[in-house]
Amino acid sequence: MFWDKVAGVYDFFENTYNKDVYFNTGRIVAEYISEDDTVLECACGTGAITVSVAPKCKRLIATDMSSRMLRECKKKCGGFGNVSFKKADITALKCKDSSFDAVIAGNVIHLLDDPYAALREFERVCKSGGKIIIPTYINKSNANSSKASKLLELLGVDFKREFDLFSYKAFFEGAGYEEIEYDLADGKMPCAIAVITNRK
Repeated sequence: MFWDKVAGVYDFFENTYNKDVYFNTGRIVAEYISEDDTVLECACGTGAITVSVAPKCKRLIATDMSSRMLRECKKKCGGFGNVSFKKADITALKCKDSSFDAVIAGNVIHLLDDPYAALREFERVCKSGGKIIIPTYINKSNANSSKASKLLELLGVDFKREFDLFSYKAFFEGAGYEEIEYDLADGKMPCAIAVITNRK
């Protein structure tokens, strides 16, 4: 798996190319989390968001498909007593309905064959009135892929779609979501953060 191969150098790449966005995404996401929240994080990677959210919530389950990414996340966040780590498929979560106050899925929706299947799972496991928080790297315009995107594709990342801010909003609106806030961590490769209030 590609993500197993790059787990050990992923933070170095992000901090070298896109440090401010990498840090600020987690900081912004954490602002939507409350101290009584039980949170599920999907595609936690090396824990860039996890490390910001863990101090803010009651309990956090960090999941990823990549065992090595989970290992890196545990190195970074294992000191938090309220965090557990689990390998999981984002489109078939083994969690009970309405289990979480917030569900986070960072920088993964554009890599999925069927992102709507993942969204349905997030809705299922998130409590009514809870938050589904989806940060995703975007291009500054839809005219061209960013240089970073092209480099990542050369390295083996399989982008199923790319977004600019307009097409990112259209993606969620086209799926029928109405209560959405958007935030932005701006930088070389910006990260748009969609915050959906779950009404399912």
